[in-house]
Amino acid sequence: MQIGATLTSKGQITIPKEVREALGLDAGDRVYFRVSEGGAVMTKTPDFIDLGGSVPVPPELRAVPWKKIREEAWRRATARNP
Repeated sequence: MQIGATLTSKGQITIPKEVREALGLDAGDRVYFRVSEGGAVMTKTPDFIDLGGSVPVPPELRAVPWKKIREEAWRRATARNP
């Protein structure tokens, strides 16, 4: 699908109805633009709740509190980047 839109003097566009419907966009939804080689791709930013269960958790981390996981990740990140 390729559908055009017009840029206003304020740098705004109206996302055409066909595109909103295809992406399941509603008022208040956020979108993401990826720009490369003179073009751009727009995608709907997934709702955080929709991502639940989409990332596999290793068995050894399933019972570990989230706070401890974050602290360990921060410790490792700062140890690599003094």
